[in-house]
Amino acid sequence: MALKERVGTVVSDKMDKTVVVAVENRFPHPIYQKTVSRTTRYKAHDENNSVRVGDRVRITETRPLSRHKRWAVAEVLSHSPKAEEAKK
Repeated sequence: MALKERVGTVVSDKMDKTVVVAVENRFPHPIYQKTVSRTTRYKAHDENNSVRVGDRVRITETRPLSRHKRWAVAEVLSHSPKAEEAKK
């Protein structure tokens, strides 16, 4: 079975080795055809605590790591400008 992948934005990094990733899903309303956006928040494992709020990341499905954590950060697609300024 293929692993599921999602791309989203990190909205919280306050937990140790865990980040919350918001994934936006856009689809047309079945009756009115207006574009509706739904946001789902996934808790994802970040082993090195390297991801910061605002980063765009790709997460992949994994075995259950805790009660709510079933995803892991696969790669960082882009860093947020604020995170890059904080490094300097």
